[in-house]
Amino acid sequence: MELIPTFDFKSFLTAPWIDGGWESSIWIVIMGILVNTACGLVGNFLVLRKMALVGDAISHSLLPGIAIVFLLSNSRSTGLMVAGALAAGLVTVWLIEFIHKKTRVKEDAALGVTFTTLFAIGVILISVFADHVDLDLECVLYGEIGFIYFDDSLPLIGIEVPWPVLQMAGALLLVTALLLLFYKELLVTSFDSGLATSLGIPVSWAHYGLMMVLSLVIVFSFESVGAILVIAMLIMPSVTSALLSERLPNILRLSVVFAALYSIGGLHLATWLDCSPAGAMVVCGFLLFCLVWLVSPRRGLILLWVKKLKARGQLESPSLP
Repeated sequence: MELIPTFDFKSFLTAPWIDGGWESSIWIVIMGILVNTACGLVGNFLVLRKMALVGDAISHSLLPGIAIVFLLSNSRSTGLMVAGALAAGLVTVWLIEFIHKKTRVKEDAALGVTFTTLFAIGVILISVFADHVDLDLECVLYGEIGFIYFDDSLPLIGIEVPWPVLQMAGALLLVTALLLLFYKELLVTSFDSGLATSLGIPVSWAHYGLMMVLSLVIVFSFESVGAILVIAMLIMPSVTSALLSERLPNILRLSVVFAALYSIGGLHLATWLDCSPAGAMVVCGFLLFCLVWLVSPRRGLILLWVKKLKARGQLESPSLP
């Protein structure tokens, strides 16, 4: 068995679409675009606020909230799952701030203490009560976007659309609407909280509102990419787009473009390596980040090397009499 399969460029481009599972491939790509776009749009504001790791904390800390809701209701209702996730997300943010403000523990350490503890509680709840709860721990952690085609579907304009795709599309529409509606508040509070306060913008409300939207995105992404891979989806589109532009509207648009590239590229990579599509999308995202970092016209490594060579040449050139 080969560690890495033989690479054939033609097969790499066509394999996901010419095999019998081309319909599944289409829905994997669509779901990947929806998940990456929703995560990327919210992640831009997290990166601006230097809160990228808060997304990591919340993605892990939602597990006990979801587990408790399942134990109490014995139901996988989307509404109950979202309610439990939102509650857990708000508790996580409150605990991080409470520990940081009431003790001498720094914020990053408070974040580490909070999310590891809550995540462990969630794992224990699922492990102990696994017989009573229809919840797969591996699905929550890693997700499996490759199986959404086999879920229940709903006929829409003559097309059988998988139910997870409809849910994620609804979540993306809601997130987009909220970001557009409160764009000014999020923009000002992300760059200058003091200015926001002087303008009468409730900074704390904007903060907790963003955390609720983040929790919403994460819980709808669980089934596809899990709690671990969603962290990369939150951060990679933002940091990659920021290498190409400094204007937030442009960064948000570029995040959507990269979301599509991650999804399509990840599917082809997963088909070639016969691996998880969600994991392949993250690897594809990292490869694109490296490529953009290399050729970026603003902060690219090539540009920096050229500048250093020019500066060195100017320093070494003999002075004219």
